[in-house]
Amino acid sequence: MSEEWRLLQTGYAKAFTNMAVDKAILVSHSKGLVPPTVRFYGWVPPAISIGYFQSLVEEVDLKACQRYGVDCVRRITGGGAVFHDKELTYSLVIAESHPSIPKNILQSYGRICGAVMKGLEQLGINSEYAPINDIVTNCRKISGNAQTRKHQTVLQHGTVLMDVDVDTMFSLLKVPNEKIKDKLIADVKQRVTSIHHCLGKHIRFTQVADAMRRGFEEEFQIHLVEGGLTIEEQTFAEQFEKETFLTEKWNRKR
Repeated sequence: MSEEWRLLQTGYAKAFTNMAVDKAILVSHSKGLVPPTVRFYGWVPPAISIGYFQSLVEEVDLKACQRYGVDCVRRITGGGAVFHDKELTYSLVIAESHPSIPKNILQSYGRICGAVMKGLEQLGINSEYAPINDIVTNCRKISGNAQTRKHQTVLQHGTVLMDVDVDTMFSLLKVPNEKIKDKLIADVKQRVTSIHHCLGKHIRFTQVADAMRRGFEEEFQIHLVEGGLTIEEQTFAEQFEKETFLTEKWNRKR
């Protein structure tokens, strides 16, 4: 009989809430309060998340974000700035000691990305893992991923691009050299793709979530049982959102 993990489908939320919930699940799992958990979610309004080690003011045009109603938040995971709009985001929270998760960071990225790749396969898209943390199809990025390990627990979350608007993204991010901005935009358009671009049609969020669910079940040989956040997780999430992810101190800490 296959192991049962929890599936959370928390829908669309603000950036600060999304990051607080991921951290709340991590803390709850580290305390043994909840099983390994896969979560699917989206972002409303659109948002930019920056990596833990990045500088908000150096990476993001905050005035442009304010003008367009785009939220900005710092993640607890590393990596670069990401514009979250038309995408499904997944997170997986699981103990470092779990036999499904390689101790080696690179291998663990590859294993978890394998679930996303199997999910894309369900939609008719063949893809491959591009270390350290990307998934590509026809040499173009369709998913970026980030991981952290705290309290002997792994949190990996990542994007599955349903559509992509490179021009809007570059209007919100700072470019070190304005003179080469047009070239950068053209380059990124060549290097990034989406489910819509690959299939030539729009796929609903729920369809992508269903495909990803099957991908995770197949990769890890588990059964995902749909559930909800526990009372403890809700309490943690509210606390983390208020005390961390909504604060200037956290978001501008570098």
